Amino acid sequence: MTLAGLTLLRPWWLAALPIVVALALYAVRRAAPLGDWGREVDPALMAYLSRTGSVLGGKRGANLAAGLCAAGLVLGLAGPAVERRDTGTFRNLDETILVVDLSRSVAEGGNLQGVREAAASVAQAAGTRPVALVIYAGDAYLAASPTTDRDSLGTTLFSLDADTVPDRGSHPERGLALASRTLAEANVIAANVVLISDGDGIGEAALREAGAIRARGWRLDTLFVPATKALPPGVPKPDPGPLQRLAAAGGGTSAEIRAATPVLDAVAAPTAQHLAAGGYGVVAFADLGRWLLALAALPALLLFRRSA
Repeated sequence: MTLAGLTLLRPWWLAALPIVVALALYAVRRAAPLGDWGREVDPALMAYLSRTGSVLGGKRGANLAAGLCAAGLVLGLAGPAVERRDTGTFRNLDETILVVDLSRSVAEGGNLQGVREAAASVAQAAGTRPVALVIYAGDAYLAASPTTDRDSLGTTLFSLDADTVPDRGSHPERGLALASRTLAEANVIAANVVLISDGDGIGEAALREAGAIRARGWRLDTLFVPATKALPPGVPKPDPGPLQRLAAAGGGTSAEIRAATPVLDAVAAPTAQHLAAGGYGVVAFADLGRWLLALAALPALLLFRRSA
């Protein structure tokens, strides 16, 4: 979560702030020195009682100090942080893998040109981070190892056709499994896996692979390929529903190739955000919360004042 130039590493702690403020206000009001007695008792008598110690004041100041201390603790635990200057050096720990469906329903009946263009857009959105390409139909193959050479990757993308994968069928789980192995072998910390498909072949095996991707701290997004012409006999009709379920299982989002902005935005997020989402925020951000915790201790000193 980014706010006023700061990134909150643990924003859920802010939910406790209204509770702390409400409790502090209640305690301060309850600790009014004498309530309405100050108006009802003769001022001279009240002054005498105060001088003789017969009237004890409330603890409004102490309660206010405690409230300020608690509020400071909550803000510190929320983890306000600034991005480190050397975050760009970690871009090799943040990769994007394109998993492209080349089964008959896409290669022959779908919009293959649209698939190529969508894949190229995802690669461009990844910026300077490495991008790999996995293609699948009846089996899966690594068509391009992780690379920052967009020209070479573009050449590979626009050479894809119905004969690129010789194995008939549609097994997206094999493509996802190969993407996971590729990332694991490179010891990648943060990753975006983008599956481009018409939804065919997605079953329990693919959902398990999506869950495994999410468990590793990576993210799976999907792009739906609608049919643009009559499908060959026996080819299943494109269905975005399975892709939406797959993206949900992988912690990502689903969109159509003609309106791919949500997926492109997720891929284009800065490396620092990807690392933080993967649980490695300390690598990309300098946490200022510790200094807020130290400042929160200052009001607490008022609680140790000596009283008569």
